Amino acid sequence: MPPRPIISNNSPLVALLGLDLLSLLRELYTEVWIPEEVKAEFLGVERMHRLQALNDAPWIKTVHLTDVTDVSTYVRSGLDLGEAAVFALAKEHDAQFVIIDELKARQHAARIGLSFKGTLGILLEAKEEGLIDAIKPLLIRLQDNGIHLSESLINNALQDAGEVD
Repeated sequence: MPPRPIISNNSPLVALLGLDLLSLLRELYTEVWIPEEVKAEFLGVERMHRLQALNDAPWIKTVHLTDVTDVSTYVRSGLDLGEAAVFALAKEHDAQFVIIDELKARQHAARIGLSFKGTLGILLEAKEEGLIDAIKPLLIRLQDNGIHLSESLINNALQDAGEVD
């Protein structure tokens, strides 16, 4: 039986691309799936740069949903189209977990019993695996790239990483 897929939303892809660390997904998980809706969202800005990034990352596989019924249900519950497609694809293929950063989407994943991890979870796992040395400089770069991280989230991540001063 093939391994259960890992499915990513747009914002973790954007965050990891901004850190030039999309390769962590391959190193940690071999392959990550994205629904077509997430690919469209990802390519919505800086199209040529991001298209090249996807072309250089064959381990990020765009997967077509066979049943879009759940997408509408998830959108009606307040998720955006990309998040809804991630959840529908996860349900359709019994995903190991989804990679998603937005609080509302994470709360929804918890309500429906779907395992999830965010960008910081990826960075923490990469540090545990010895793929990166420290997360603190990466958190600073994420913020410099315009990604909002609450002080408590930063403090918790640094504590989990053993990087508290």
